Amino acid sequence: MFATTPKTQSLLIVPFGAIRKEILVFLQNELIRTFGFDVRIAREEPIPQYAFNPKRNQYHSTKILEWLKNIPVMDTRILGIVDLDLYVPELNFVFGEADVAHGFCVISLVRLRQEYYGMPKNEKLFLVRALKEAVHELGHTYRLGHCGDTRCIMHFSNSLQDTDIKGPDFCPRCKLKLR
Repeated sequence: MFATTPKTQSLLIVPFGAIRKEILVFLQNELIRTFGFDVRIAREEPIPQYAFNPKRNQYHSTKILEWLKNIPVMDTRILGIVDLDLYVPELNFVFGEADVAHGFCVISLVRLRQEYYGMPKNEKLFLVRALKEAVHELGHTYRLGHCGDTRCIMHFSNSLQDTDIKGPDFCPRCKLKLR
């Protein structure tokens, strides 16, 4: 937990479509430990079909972020969670994306699973990856950029290996920026 809590004192987790409750509760508990503020889980929201790109068979993450603007909250960060493959036009896929100006972000669970790559299921590793991506995207909502330290949670993940290598925490430099 931070010695000084970041300015926003709460977080709302918004699941799009059916996300297993144990995943949401795990993230809720771990994000409380990480950030030290109230974390609530919202009701399940429908998947915004207008974000789907049939040519890519993926969902445009920026369009999902735009949908999050409709949630009426004040002084609350929002973390959207989808079990869909996300992309932005410049990249083949993204694990997540953040809207820095509005304080919300979205993560995808699809490519964090071993099974996506034809490997045996590993639920514990999957949950750790989901937490890392959630903390990473939330870090962006506090205006943290990507960090050059490969062990820092704010290091850019271009692959699952990058996610596995980085640690679960902010490096000392990024922690200072959060205060």
